[in-house]
Amino acid sequence: MNYIDRIKKLKSEKKITNDKLSELTGIPLGTLSKILAGISDSPKLSNMVLIAEALECSLDYIVSGTPDNHHNYTLNRAEMELVEAYRDLDVYGKELIGVVVAKEMERCAKSKQETTHPKTVGEQKTAKILPTPAFAQSNGLGRRSVLLYHLPVSAGPGVYLDDSTAEEITIPDNEKTACADFALRISGNSMEPKYHDGDVVLVEAADSVEVGELGIFILDGNGYFKKFGGDCLISLNPEFGNILLRDYAENVCCGKVVGKLKRK
Repeated sequence: MNYIDRIKKLKSEKKITNDKLSELTGIPLGTLSKILAGISDSPKLSNMVLIAEALECSLDYIVSGTPDNHHNYTLNRAEMELVEAYRDLDVYGKELIGVVVAKEMERCAKSKQETTHPKTVGEQKTAKILPTPAFAQSNGLGRRSVLLYHLPVSAGPGVYLDDSTAEEITIPDNEKTACADFALRISGNSMEPKYHDGDVVLVEAADSVEVGELGIFILDGNGYFKKFGGDCLISLNPEFGNILLRDYAENVCCGKVVGKLKRK
């Protein structure tokens, strides 16, 4: 496959027409058509960058076929400009940038640690929903107790996860629910058709999930129920776009969704 084949493949997968790609990139339809037809032998780098951004892939993938790394290393236009500016600096300038970056990484790591391990409830800025193992006990009747948190985790726009009261509920005690530590009621329609507004999902406490798994995430203080895409969070409803993790200073995984309760 050459770069034209890869662009067409991505367009087909994302169901994006030439007209739509022209609208997303700002590239005139005539120019775009020439690029995709191979008439333009040397397309402008700026146009290729715009196409990569619109198709949500790396420029490396389009040009050389190098698979995306899924580790937030795909550069957008602003990041590419920063890299180019950095290369033009002298030794002193590069050392100064290194110091600033190290300090900022230290600050962000400290902020994330304080969020994940708050000292007291009163000092907590972004609440992390935590399981209460004491409640996850069998009652000997084929059911066991877990805590259901009333504050919805959003399956649509983010909802701030503040401290909330919770109630003890009973769930079936079987192999499918054995790893559930707590339950959450979701809101919104971005996870349809599998999950609907008001559904109660069962969650296993975890600080990470594998790519493709469903989880509960906190991004800059807002809670989301999404599928993990490596460098983004994905909605099951195609009407909702991906949420890029690089756009948030704080991203924390609170648990893995292992199922949902049947509606009564």
